[in-house]
Amino acid sequence: MPLALLRRPDPDHLEVQHEGARFRIALRRRPTARRITLRVSAATGEVVITLPSRTAVTTAQRFAESHAGWVATRLARLPERVIFEPGASLPLRGEPHRVRLSGMRGGVRIERDAGEPVIAVACEPAHAARRIRDFLTREARRDLLEAVESYAPRLGQRPIRITLRDTRSRWGSCTARGELNFSWRLILAPPMVLDYLVAHEMAHLREMNHSPRFWALLGELCPNVDAAEAWLKRNGSSLHRYG
Repeated sequence: MPLALLRRPDPDHLEVQHEGARFRIALRRRPTARRITLRVSAATGEVVITLPSRTAVTTAQRFAESHAGWVATRLARLPERVIFEPGASLPLRGEPHRVRLSGMRGGVRIERDAGEPVIAVACEPAHAARRIRDFLTREARRDLLEAVESYAPRLGQRPIRITLRDTRSRWGSCTARGELNFSWRLILAPPMVLDYLVAHEMAHLREMNHSPRFWALLGELCPNVDAAEAWLKRNGSSLHRYG
């Protein structure tokens, strides 16, 4: 009987300890992997260990245990998560807004309280997180559509569809069919960042690559390429701490 058939199924995770704290590490196998790798997602805080096809789980466990201190340090450096709840401070278009419950009717709206911008949510506290998420997604869609409409006449092209998702690795993408996909979390960034991402993906409607012609076209469309990319490099991962 082949050895592969005798091997027990892999566990879905490993556990390690460091200075009294226990950490859960998701286990993945990748046929193309040549060595064990360990990473901590800045977006989600998930710890993942990836193994080549033939590496034993016991070897992975020893590797994880030898790096438990590294895992603890990386997790400690991640920004604290901010839950969508009353009292939380959320960036809306890059400007901090405090979340406040405001009665039972009226949906979600932007107000000012002694000059401070407020996201006023009218609902039961248990429903606040969903209401805020829906509100942010609607605002993101509105800003994205406005940006698309500003670039479409200059390109002479429009996307066939725009989809919002909660992506982890990409802020935007363009399919060969002309569909644009964006992260709703762009509404948390300064407006120039959302505008740049729209220009970037709209440019792909004409140039489905990152050739010099693509970058030249993008530079003609958007004056803030360097500033927006620098902002995303510095702050992009922090947008995943909300919600």
